[in-house]
Amino acid sequence: MPHITAFARNQWYVAAYSHEVGRELLGRTILGETLVLYRTEEDGTPVVLHDRCVHRRYPLSEAPTRLDGDRVVCGYHGFTYDTTGECVYVPGQKRIPRTARVASYPVVEQDSLIWVWIGDPALADPRSIPRARHLDSPGWVTVRGMEPIDCDYGLLVDNLLDLSHETYLHGGYIGTPEVAERPITTEVDEGAGIVRVSRHMDDAECPPFYATSTGIEGRITRWQDIEYHAPCLYLLHSRVAPIGVVPEPDGSDPNGFHTEITYAITPSGDGKVYDFWAVSRDWATDDDKVTEFLRGNNHTVVMQDVTALNLMQKTLGTERTGYQELSINIDMGGLAARRILARLVEEGAKPTEKVQ
Repeated sequence: MPHITAFARNQWYVAAYSHEVGRELLGRTILGETLVLYRTEEDGTPVVLHDRCVHRRYPLSEAPTRLDGDRVVCGYHGFTYDTTGECVYVPGQKRIPRTARVASYPVVEQDSLIWVWIGDPALADPRSIPRARHLDSPGWVTVRGMEPIDCDYGLLVDNLLDLSHETYLHGGYIGTPEVAERPITTEVDEGAGIVRVSRHMDDAECPPFYATSTGIEGRITRWQDIEYHAPCLYLLHSRVAPIGVVPEPDGSDPNGFHTEITYAITPSGDGKVYDFWAVSRDWATDDDKVTEFLRGNNHTVVMQDVTALNLMQKTLGTERTGYQELSINIDMGGLAARRILARLVEEGAKPTEKVQ
């Protein structure tokens, strides 16, 4: 069997984009936990419940289950649940069994993302959720999507923290020879669970992804600065500019193009992960052609990763016993992320003290 990265349970994970959650019941699975999401009728507050009726385990996210106000009415026998997961109606009797309730989960809507806490609810601190303000800030335009991948979520973390693969897997889109050739710098904040990987290219070919969208002609300076906030949020601060353009002393760069690339890496189950992706820009914000180009181009890039990672998962499942992988300098970010994830898993497995 392929190696499976263990789940860190006492953590926040992205379950959906804000626009996905409404008055229709939405089913998602995170860390093997089946969830149903919806919004309340009056103020639109997101609600997340366990997606299985206590009676015969019918999925509450599946028709003909429906909402009656803010209550979920199971489509199999009519068991009805309020926003806390408590059963408020059972068919054929007035007495409601004491155990008739489904789990509810702490949920926070922030930066156009729906974050869900999978673990001990008493430990859920919204202040610990990392920010991605560009996703819904004025002056930014974002294209986004989500692709489920049949691979261990650790493989996706590796993929995103080592961008040298752009040269080979994404040639003709975002990859150029310089991405693989130029060295990286890696910084790790073990306590905060953050890995930073940077690659600065002073003289690089301009890939079609940027040449077409920005109109830059000729060679460029290109910066890729990654922040990975374990376990879920990945931010790539990307900058391209014509060679010779120097940022102002205050760091502003009127002749450069800054793009924020965001991934939420949410394990669905063993060997399955949700790949939420978004590309945000604060330039050419009124140009619909640029928006559609970036949407289509980045979706193509994401699907190239999906194909590769699905294949890698299958390949790992056929490896001989005792196989040892080889790691090199470009893997330092990914190896650091593995250490942090292992620590978060261990911490989540420790018993917690009950508040008296």
